[in-house]
Amino acid sequence: AVMGPLPGKELRCPLNVRVEEEVRVGDLVRKKLTYNTSPKQRVAAYLFLPPLPAGRRAPAMLCLHPTGELGKGIVAALGGRPHRQYALELAQRGYVTLAPDYPTFGEYRCDFKPEDGWQSGSMRAIWDNIRSVDLLQSLPEVDDARIGAIGHSLGGHNAMFTAVFEPRLKAVVSSCGFTRFHKYYEGNLTGWTSPRYMPRIATVYEKNPDRMPFDFPEIVAALAPRAFFTSSPLQDSNFEVSGVRDCIAAAQPIFALHGKPQNLQAIYPDSEHDFPDEAREQAYAFLDHHLKRTGK
Repeated sequence: AVMGPLPGKELRCPLNVRVEEEVRVGDLVRKKLTYNTSPKQRVAAYLFLPPLPAGRRAPAMLCLHPTGELGKGIVAALGGRPHRQYALELAQRGYVTLAPDYPTFGEYRCDFKPEDGWQSGSMRAIWDNIRSVDLLQSLPEVDDARIGAIGHSLGGHNAMFTAVFEPRLKAVVSSCGFTRFHKYYEGNLTGWTSPRYMPRIATVYEKNPDRMPFDFPEIVAALAPRAFFTSSPLQDSNFEVSGVRDCIAAAQPIFALHGKPQNLQAIYPDSEHDFPDEAREQAYAFLDHHLKRTGK
C-alpha cells in the first residue's frame, strides 16, 4: 500500500554478472560486480570473498550502506566513517559479503520517472536486494541456507524491509534503522517521503502517522521467528530510542509465540547516530551464533 507492489516473474531476468575489478585486500579478494536486477537495470556491488578450504562453503551477508554519495564504498572501507565498514569486517570474520548501491547513491543513477514502474525507491531497493540474494545463492563459495542482511541508518531499515519480503534472509541486523512513526521527529514524516523512499506517505497518507497502514512494530514482528538484532543508541536524533523500545516490546510476544524469544535482541549504546565498535562486535557475535555452524 505504501511502497507499491513487489515485482514478480516479469522482472526476474538473468543476472548476467560481470566482474569489473578484482583486487586483494589482505587475505580477502574484493571484486566489483555489475549485474541485472531487472531487464532495464544493472546494479554495481562490491563482493568480498574470504579464504576458504577446498569444498567448504561460507555464510553470506548482504551489507546495505547508509546514506552517503559513496554508496557501497562506505561499507567496503573505501571512504566515509570507520564505524560503517561492516562489509569488510564481516568478510574478515569468514563471511562472503555483498554490498550493492542503493538507488541514487554510488554508481546507481535513476530519476524515478513514473514510467519506470516503481512507486517508491524503497520497493525498488527491496527488489534489487532480492536479486542480490539470488546472486549470493549462485556463488559456489556460499552456503545458500545461511544468508543474512546488515545495515546502518538507511541500510538498517533497508535490511528490515527486504527481509520482510525475502524469507531466504535468516538473520538481520539493523543499526539506527527505525523508530515508531509517531516518535519519528514527533510524528513529522517528511523525511520518509522523497522519491528515494516512500512518496505515498505524503501523497496518499498526508504524512500522518495515524493514517499509516503499517508501522515498525509490525515490521519487527513480521521477521519472527528469524533472528533480528538492533543497535539503537540512546542519543540517536534520527530514530528516537523510546519508539524503538515500543517496537521491541510489541514484537517480543510474537517471537515468544514462535518459541524463539531469544531471536529478538536489542542493545542501546550510549552514543549518537552511530554503530560503535562494541555494538558492532555484539552484532557480529549475534550473526555468528545464528549463521555459523561447526563443520559446515
